[in-house]
Amino acid sequence: MVYYLVGLFDKTSYEYIEKLQKSICKKYNLYNSDSNLPKLHITLEVITNPTLSDLDISLENILKNYTKFEVELDGVICFDPPYKSVNLNIKNKGTVYELSKNINSILNSNGFNVREDIENWNLHISIASTTFADREWSNNEYLAACNLVKDESFPKTITVDVVELWKPINNNDEMVVKKYGFT
Repeated sequence: MVYYLVGLFDKTSYEYIEKLQKSICKKYNLYNSDSNLPKLHITLEVITNPTLSDLDISLENILKNYTKFEVELDGVICFDPPYKSVNLNIKNKGTVYELSKNINSILNSNGFNVREDIENWNLHISIASTTFADREWSNNEYLAACNLVKDESFPKTITVDVVELWKPINNNDEMVVKKYGFT
């Protein structure tokens, strides 16, 4: 099974991003209700078929050296079909970039199956896509949504205050495997 290590936002940051997410998803009728919207996050790492107890020990050791941190948004990045995903781009610098690279490097050296070519990975926050959506949006809708979000003024700074390990499902009660709080 594939697991996702994700950074989550403080309340103020989440509300700002959620406003954009709700606006796009409502305008293009991607979800039947706000309760179905995917939880907003930054994917820090993707781990395939780990032994969860070993992974937990490694993550505890890595994350104990971090506290909540700020992340700078740097415009919009859109992933074309088949993804049709509208995302907020994260500047590849600072604590979030360092943390993602450290997690990848340490887990890889400990024998975990993680992403290759981490240098080519764009850190981002997906705000609208066809993943878990109630309907597929058209290419024209996708392009219009991408252009609409590009009109948002950037840069903005948001705060990551917790890291979680997730299973790839859109059910908040079942997807969280472990929560790692910062001190």
